[in-house]
Amino acid sequence: MSRQLIPIFFSVDDNYAPYLSVAVTSLVSNASKNYDYEIVVMSDDLSDSNVEKLKTLETENFKFRFVSMEGKLKEITDRTANRLCNEFFTLTIYFRILIPVMFPEYDKGIYIDSDITVPGDISELYNTDLEGNLIGACIDYSIHDVPPFMDYIHHTVVDNQWEYFNSGVLLMDLKKLREVKVDERFIELLTKYHFDTVAPDQDYLNSMCYGKVKFIGEEWDAMPKEDLAKAVKNPKLIHYNLFTKPWLKSGIMYEEYFWEYAKMSPYYKQILATKDSLTPEQIEENDRIAMAMVKTAVRIQNENEVTFKSVFDSGLELRL
Repeated sequence: MSRQLIPIFFSVDDNYAPYLSVAVTSLVSNASKNYDYEIVVMSDDLSDSNVEKLKTLETENFKFRFVSMEGKLKEITDRTANRLCNEFFTLTIYFRILIPVMFPEYDKGIYIDSDITVPGDISELYNTDLEGNLIGACIDYSIHDVPPFMDYIHHTVVDNQWEYFNSGVLLMDLKKLREVKVDERFIELLTKYHFDTVAPDQDYLNSMCYGKVKFIGEEWDAMPKEDLAKAVKNPKLIHYNLFTKPWLKSGIMYEEYFWEYAKMSPYYKQILATKDSLTPEQIEENDRIAMAMVKTAVRIQNENEVTFKSVFDSGLELRL
């Protein structure tokens, strides 16, 4: 009797291959042996050497599948007006929206950003009952202490900013998402409105899926915070979101989990070298980009009349 197969999707480029290796190392170390797992890596720029190095992490029940995404979002890349304006994001962030239609063989799956570690058993997340919702996700607690972001969400994305979720960890009902044609809906909205946005894929998913989200516990998307008292006890999945990354700075929450699995990764020396080579100028640049994102949030809510919220609230467009 064959074991159930759990598909886990990542979207990366060459720059993130080392951190994907840490994520997969943690998955392999802690996942239930009662299942088989397919690690589906979506990329439009992954070298053969990185593919071969990542494949060394395969085990009896963990296998890789590499999928080229070249040309999959030509609607964005072919039109200057649709390109990402935020210097921090790359096209790979949109790949998660194409998962349902690209992988019709799966009715359910997990999407995870590659800047994560998983000290818990990922099969527990997969087996979460979505209760008829399109996706399962965690509330984005990382922005609750940033008033400009909370104001931006409430005024331009969704009614209840306290139900705004992080799109870096998604449990997806792929069958239902195919039925509502999430990919077509996304392209329609993007090409029609060119929404100005702080978190591109996340804002689209929140606005389209609003009211059809199963909120799961923060232990499945625990993100570093400044206040140590707000740390999640026994996190099952840690997400080093935005600039809270152990390879960019020391002393961040949950960094010990990352380095535990990084030491087991074939990229360990490369990851260490990256951290050791950081210059004060690079650290200042990260801080500058973070401040620029806050300024963008303020500008959009003060200047833009056409926003996700205005369009959906007016009845011009329907949610999924």
